[in-house]
Amino acid sequence: MLSVAGVSVAFGGVRALDGVSFEVAEGQVCGVIGPNGAGKTTLFDVVSGLRRPDAGRIRVAGRDLTRTPPARRARAGLRRTFQRTQVFGRLTVADNVLAALDWHGGGGGLVADLAGWPGRRRRERERRERVAEVLELCGLTALRQAYAAALPAGQRRLVELARALADRPALLLLDEPTSGLDAAQTARLGAVVRGLDTTVLLVEHDMGFVADVCDRVVVLDLGRVIATGTPARVREDPVVRAAYLG
Repeated sequence: MLSVAGVSVAFGGVRALDGVSFEVAEGQVCGVIGPNGAGKTTLFDVVSGLRRPDAGRIRVAGRDLTRTPPARRARAGLRRTFQRTQVFGRLTVADNVLAALDWHGGGGGLVADLAGWPGRRRRERERRERVAEVLELCGLTALRQAYAAALPAGQRRLVELARALADRPALLLLDEPTSGLDAAQTARLGAVVRGLDTTVLLVEHDMGFVADVCDRVVVLDLGRVIATGTPARVREDPVVRAAYLG
């Protein structure tokens, strides 16, 4: 589903990524770990299209997206959450999630809006049903009418997750998804991720969470891949322990 091939990014004289290569199979949950400054967020920026690499290729489902803008990647099925939550503070929780579906349009344009065409009403009903489904999945049903700006950080992160899931992503990127979550929210998040019928790439510092949800782990250090494998194998790798796990 995802192929990262020889990706390099430099900021002045500093190489944030240096020939990074790995693949994520369809339906797999892959974790990216490493110390601060390892290049994890830069990697996410490259995969999601927010930054163009100096070298290398990004392919999703066999399609080269290296030069494809972020919006077109999103419409191709790639979704991302951020280390710092990005919610629409003046919208309710439900409307934050609904916003992810609006790009499809309703068909018929302004005339359909004014006339209330049955097809338009049906699409709107289907969207509202999908929003309700995702809010239930993420434990947000009771907060559906709350304004996102009024929520604590952990709940805002779950709103962002729900919005990313609303349009059924083919590839989901989660940037430090447990940050700000309490134990119960982290447990729910783990259950959600394990139950997804999609491919997931996540950056995370919580090794317990990584071990619980990931099929495979990629370890970065100083912009390079130093290890790949199962969580158990990576945890025991002496190079990884020296660079990150201590």
